[in-house]
Amino acid sequence: MIAVHTPRIFSPAIFSRFYLIVDDSWASRCSLLEVVQQAGEAGVKLVQYRNKTGSMKQAYEAGLALRSVAAERGMTFIVNDRCDLALALEADGVHLGQADLPLLLARKVVGQKMFIGVSTHNPEQVRLATEEGADYLGFGPIFTTRTKANHEPVVGMEGLAGVRDLTPLPIIAIGGIVPDSVPALQAAGANGVAVASAILNASDRSKVLARFMAHFQ
Repeated sequence: MIAVHTPRIFSPAIFSRFYLIVDDSWASRCSLLEVVQQAGEAGVKLVQYRNKTGSMKQAYEAGLALRSVAAERGMTFIVNDRCDLALALEADGVHLGQADLPLLLARKVVGQKMFIGVSTHNPEQVRLATEEGADYLGFGPIFTTRTKANHEPVVGMEGLAGVRDLTPLPIIAIGGIVPDSVPALQAAGANGVAVASAILNASDRSKVLARFMAHFQ
């Protein structure tokens, strides 16, 4: 059993952290449960479950196991794209891409109890998501990434710095991020960083997690 969901208490500090994305497309190469367990042991408190290809049943069953591990370790658990899946898993939040349900409609679906994050790629999207009541923003891709095919154009450090003054919301940088790039991203205005492949592909996952977490003590 997972804990009964309580209404969100928003603090920007929740998103001023290392944000781990566990993507189901890696499930055949590594155990996502082990990844979340290792992340919890390393002090990670923010994890997103992404499943863009599985059936709803498969996504629910895999997500439920991940949600339980996250709940045991006090991790904020966010579901990518799917409001219905987020509700079914009693997630803490849902993260929307530009092709997903519009934020205002998503809020009607999930109510006030969940965080809603929005992926943004340019100033106009940052302004709109802020106006519509997002809780935090993903912004990128900062660097080239192979995690997503046909991703948006790279925005770079300059793009990140250019949108920092457009919103009071926490900005989580995403796209091709490695531990050594975190200080520069923080200096450019990122509150946190979202990472998938740098952890999921790591041969020594604990070591890489520790390197990332050293920037968020």
